[in-house]
Amino acid sequence: MIYLLSKQAKKYLKSIQPRIAGKLIEAIEKLPAGKVKPIKGEKTPPLFRLRVGKYRVIFLKSNQQIRVVKIDTRGDVYKSI
Repeated sequence: MIYLLSKQAKKYLKSIQPRIAGKLIEAIEKLPAGKVKPIKGEKTPPLFRLRVGKYRVIFLKSNQQIRVVKIDTRGDVYKSI
């Protein structure tokens, strides 16, 4: 499986505590396992979210590729999608 992080996701991981960033990266590497749900609405292509504590990872999945679009806290991640 290939994991791609957007520029915003990389920037967010650098801005938070290293311990939390490590947990998020570990959870991303285990995708599609975990607390994954599709995001409701008419998004094209369909987006999914991964819950890691109070953080959410928004991603797209295709054949052998997972592209992380955004990482943020629960209250802020959905504002700009």
